[in-house]
Amino acid sequence: MTAAPTAPDGSPGPDGAPARDGATAPEAGGAASADAARACRDTRDQLWAALAGRDEQAAARAVFDALDGGVTTEQVLLDVIAPVQARVGEEWAAGRIGVAQEHAVTAIHERVIAAFALRAAPGTPCAGRVAVACVDGEWHALPARILAEVLRARGFTVDFLGAQVPTPHLIAHLHQTGPDIVALSSSLPTRLPAAHAAISAVQAIGLPVIAGGAAFGTDGRYARLLGADGWAADARDAAEVIGQTLSGGDRTAFHQPIDDLPHLADQEYTLISRGRPDLVRTTLTGLAERLPAVRAYTDRQRERTSEDLAHIVDFLAVSLYTDDRALFGGFLGWTGDILEARGVPADVLLPGLELLSDELKDFPRALRHLAHGRATVAARPKAASGQV
Repeated sequence: MTAAPTAPDGSPGPDGAPARDGATAPEAGGAASADAARACRDTRDQLWAALAGRDEQAAARAVFDALDGGVTTEQVLLDVIAPVQARVGEEWAAGRIGVAQEHAVTAIHERVIAAFALRAAPGTPCAGRVAVACVDGEWHALPARILAEVLRARGFTVDFLGAQVPTPHLIAHLHQTGPDIVALSSSLPTRLPAAHAAISAVQAIGLPVIAGGAAFGTDGRYARLLGADGWAADARDAAEVIGQTLSGGDRTAFHQPIDDLPHLADQEYTLISRGRPDLVRTTLTGLAERLPAVRAYTDRQRERTSEDLAHIVDFLAVSLYTDDRALFGGFLGWTGDILEARGVPADVLLPGLELLSDELKDFPRALRHLAHGRATVAARPKAASGQV
């Protein structure tokens, strides 16, 4: 098994806003809509060129010129910055840009948003205070920041708490500030157990929770599974859902106790999560015994392979938490795409999956999920060339 490239922060998945944020929403008035769409398209091109040249000043000028030309704050956020950030993620996944460049672009976007947010006129004040936070362990803060600025532009009072907010600290903050609703963001499915804990804790103090981000599925299935009061596909949807939720009446009506997920009674998720270090170590040892190429790895290659195995175990665990084999298979399919974009055949994943199956022979659900994962990898078209 060759060490697979991991995402910029060491986790599987690049920084980026939800894909739907890249589509220009219909506007009232055909001519005005066409003009706005054209301005956003031109600004995206200018912003991309500036980012490719690592020219932060040119990036800022492109955004400010668009704002001065009549493009709204919301359009800049959702129809310019979000799709450009999504394109950055696609370029990284295809192996055309590296980790450092991806991080640099994300940082430029964050600074540009901060600059124009300070000068943007707030929307008409409305009765609504929203706390926006990333769940514990979630470092992809840009989608949540975009949501926070969209809400401010629409007149909401917003507390943006940023990345990686531990649930106890979130609850303490909510007690101190008294928002009307909480928006939780997560991009990585491996953060779903933490999201579940946060949703339950927030609801326990009588506040509704709106969930968003790629972690919750393209259709919001995991938001529903974990008992969130609402889900939104992108920041526009989130603003609408939050407004509708806040106009719904009695706040205390939102809290509904959540039973433990029934499929967790077998404790497979807990045992595999706790046993992660041993599973990774044992599997890496087994790979070295089975594959001569692995025995010849450098220390750095062994370290990267260990990281990749840890990601596989993490996704296996969360697929058990949600009882959704498709989540595990989807991760392996994505990983196969990343590997092959870098000239490594996806079937290098198979020996590790087989060894994990050997280690987890007494875990029937895990075996079914691993079998689904192996079938997903085996069904991929074979790469024309590659390395092992």
